[in-house]
Amino acid sequence: MALQSHRELTVWRKAVDLACEVYRLTREMPKEEMYRLSAQIIRCSSSIAANIAEGNAMGTRRDYAHFVSIARGSAAELETFLIIIRRLRLAPAAQVDNLLQEAEEISRMLNALRSRLRSSAAAS
Repeated sequence: MALQSHRELTVWRKAVDLACEVYRLTREMPKEEMYRLSAQIIRCSSSIAANIAEGNAMGTRRDYAHFVSIARGSAAELETFLIIIRRLRLAPAAQVDNLLQEAEEISRMLNALRSRLRSSAAAS
């Protein structure tokens, strides 16, 4: 598996798009949530793409796989906060559901990337 720039990865582009959509969602949430759930979902959503990029810049596939695992953890954290936001009705349900679907797709893509990195690292 040849390493490519993180900007060429579909999963990284989707993660950046997701972070931008999360920012848009927080604009619709109550202002008192700005320093609570809003700040949390902004942080974990942006960390997905950031960890993919950081891992890609590392020297080894093993390190890269580790950062992809961290990105997967951030995606799971985001999913959890989005479910809380939906249950508390802090944002439009349809918008939250769309973000949940995107986060789940990105999680699957991260799992596949991590598996490829680990198998190619083991073969090296």
